[in-house]
Amino acid sequence: MTETPNRPEPNKVKSYLLELQEKICGALEEEDGALKINEDSWSREEGGGGRSRIMEGSVFEKAGVNFSDVWGTELPQAATASRPELAGCKFRAMGVSLVIHPLNPHIPSTHANVRFFCAEKEGGDPIWWFGGAFDLTPYYGYEEDAIHWHETARAACQAGDHDYYPKFKKWCDDYFKLPHRKEQRGIGGIFFDDFSEVSFSFSFGLLQCVGDHFLKGYLPIVQRRKETKWTKEQKEFQLYRRGRYVEFNLIWDRGTKFGLQSGGRTESILMSMPPIAKWKYDWHPLKGTPESKLYETYLKPQDWLQKLG
Repeated sequence: MTETPNRPEPNKVKSYLLELQEKICGALEEEDGALKINEDSWSREEGGGGRSRIMEGSVFEKAGVNFSDVWGTELPQAATASRPELAGCKFRAMGVSLVIHPLNPHIPSTHANVRFFCAEKEGGDPIWWFGGAFDLTPYYGYEEDAIHWHETARAACQAGDHDYYPKFKKWCDDYFKLPHRKEQRGIGGIFFDDFSEVSFSFSFGLLQCVGDHFLKGYLPIVQRRKETKWTKEQKEFQLYRRGRYVEFNLIWDRGTKFGLQSGGRTESILMSMPPIAKWKYDWHPLKGTPESKLYETYLKPQDWLQKLG
């Protein structure tokens, strides 16, 4: 069979994703010498399976880095929100998804994922697309961290003559928010979906660039903040803000919905939940405090790179 520029190559994507999971887990283990990794391989009755790695340590209170590769006869509704014509198609979906909840409230939580979908109608050519994201959820805001994060995000979006950062940043700001709270989840980053531009090779290259930039964005922030002293009150604020993370993932996140609708493994899907979170009734930070600054400055979408001058 003659290869065409747009014929998908799922096995190449799978190989990259497995390597990415290994690379990220190795880097987290090197950063946190007390990290304990629990690996769990699983299979899905309809087709496919995955490899979940859940970690606990002295820097990362809870982290999960999961790989999955699943297929089936009917693409779940959550994956066809913008492609209703594909409802009912057989599909294959694979990706790496991670969430990190640090112990120290001065280190942000973070999320990232890179994913590939391929759907096929009876007798038709495969329809494929990529998606991905990484975003940052600080509890205490640091301008240099926000600028570094978005500098890295911009670098991740450079593909040939294309600069996707402005589009993907806005998409991230629009996606990672809690409409019922009228709040952003954090300071954003990048988010894209339904991406199949130029050719399979080009689109796959962008996915790899995003996946490879995650550690470049996050680890320098961890290294700057992990020795920062924190108080009991600051920890309590972190636990309160973690509650927002839970609300977003359970109410709004398309990835969570897709996993559950596709019959994925519930334990792996919900690994994104923090180990401890709190809710306080009608609580508001005092004006002039670092906690109020998070709401007033860091939970407002803005052009962080403009501050570079």
